[in-house]
Amino acid sequence: MLRIEAAEIIVVRLPLKFRFETSFGVQTEKVVPLLVLHGGGLQGFSEGTMEFAPMYREESIAGGLHLVREVFLPRILGKTFANPEDLEAALGGFRGNKMARAMVEMAAWDLWARMLEVPLGTLLGGRKTEVEVGVSLGIQADEAATVDVVRRHVEQGYRRIKLKIKPGWDIQPVRATREAFPDIRLTVDANSAYTLADTGRLRALDEFGLTYIEQPLAWDDLVDHATLQARLTTPLCLDESITTAQDARKGLALGAGGVINVKVARVGGHAEARRVHDISQAFGAPVWCGGMLESGVGRAHNIHLSTLPNFTLPGDTSSASRYWATDVINEPLEAVDGLMPVPTGPGIGVTLNREFIASIAELHEERTA
Repeated sequence: MLRIEAAEIIVVRLPLKFRFETSFGVQTEKVVPLLVLHGGGLQGFSEGTMEFAPMYREESIAGGLHLVREVFLPRILGKTFANPEDLEAALGGFRGNKMARAMVEMAAWDLWARMLEVPLGTLLGGRKTEVEVGVSLGIQADEAATVDVVRRHVEQGYRRIKLKIKPGWDIQPVRATREAFPDIRLTVDANSAYTLADTGRLRALDEFGLTYIEQPLAWDDLVDHATLQARLTTPLCLDESITTAQDARKGLALGAGGVINVKVARVGGHAEARRVHDISQAFGAPVWCGGMLESGVGRAHNIHLSTLPNFTLPGDTSSASRYWATDVINEPLEAVDGLMPVPTGPGIGVTLNREFIASIAELHEERTA
């Protein structure tokens, strides 16, 4: 049985090693909320992927931590559950706020796997010992800078290059990259920056042999994506607009895309992520694991999820050393020739770098029943 005895909420701020620009804006640091659940002498870890302001989805760090602290934890602390999926009843009945809910659910999965002394990926049904990874590259100053940063990551062996695009910065970097690297697996991510009025510009991307165009239209839309997909030959990949397995079913049934980006926190945790995986597999649609500039805790969760069989496209779980001078975990998560080893050991297979965390923590709270 899974008994939740206590919890810790920790918030740290990590400077990024590079300037990361998307259609949302520029990011130079990441505020990382961490949750630790205690039970049976063990600890389970998770990471919140909410942002300072509700840009990617509707959630924010302040609102998410309020829900975790005042709503979700009081419903599980001091209680016993049959397994992590049993938490759904305790966390249900509240609309939206998937990322906040996922913090609790994912930490419970890690704790449960550690209690059973098995890797999380195995518990979820995965079998891989390493997963293919790509890299997500922010908007650069010009075409030459784009080609240069792509070249560096191709030389490092990453299995997919993803370029962030926005209106006015799309065809130019893609053309320059494809001319320099005619054979690489290349994708673009618009982060909802376009409308159907931009169909002509998006259709122009068809000539570059992209694996997919990720979330070009509104974050809460499926219908217009279906209209756009019918006008393109390049598959669309749905990201922000998929928050449940039923969203994935509807999107694929509508023809709104042919690929799904699974972000475990965006869909509320591992149980729903596995359902999205299963429904996509039934439709013959490949999935891949997206990233939110996670620290080592969230990255380890993503790697384990990616061991499921329908994760057939490289994900965003690139080497942690790309992002952080010092990570919040003790174990290095480093890809070799585009392959990320799955952390071994029980649970997500990593431990917190407590000394480093204590030196930079902006918040550290302990909660008991």
